[in-house]
Amino acid sequence: MTISMYQASLPVFEHALSNLSKVLEKGAAFAQSKNVDADRLLQQRLIFDMFPLIKQVQIACDTAARSAARLANVEGKAFPDTETTVAQARERIAATIAYLKTFKPAQVDGCEARTIEFKMGPHPVKFTGQDYLFSYALPNFLFHCVTAYDILRTAGAPIGKRDFLGL
Repeated sequence: MTISMYQASLPVFEHALSNLSKVLEKGAAFAQSKNVDADRLLQQRLIFDMFPLIKQVQIACDTAARSAARLANVEGKAFPDTETTVAQARERIAATIAYLKTFKPAQVDGCEARTIEFKMGPHPVKFTGQDYLFSYALPNFLFHCVTAYDILRTAGAPIGKRDFLGL
């Protein structure tokens, strides 16, 4: 049995984003149990020169959405970075998952050898579809998901690997 590009991408994005929403919910509940405004969590960082939690969530969402669009060879949907509350961050995740669900396997499958080009900052980059998915899109997406998880865990939220994996 072979796995398709669609199966290796869209369901992975959707599953991880769903788990991210759940760990955000657990983080908010933890903050509230400590009589702390849960929305303050969004400005937490692992270290001073890293993006805060909210930016990690936004980048994870953007990476999933842009990656799906690039794999499908369509113009991607832009999401403005306006979230200031945990509820809004979770809405952003839900909107991203809804967007991902608009893609059909036929749009993505077969893109393994197609060239995907875009700018990374001022620098143009070029990948085959397969290299893009496995060397850039998934690692970048998962980096921001795990960094968001780590920020919540460092803040004291009672979450573990099972939460990250959705088990």
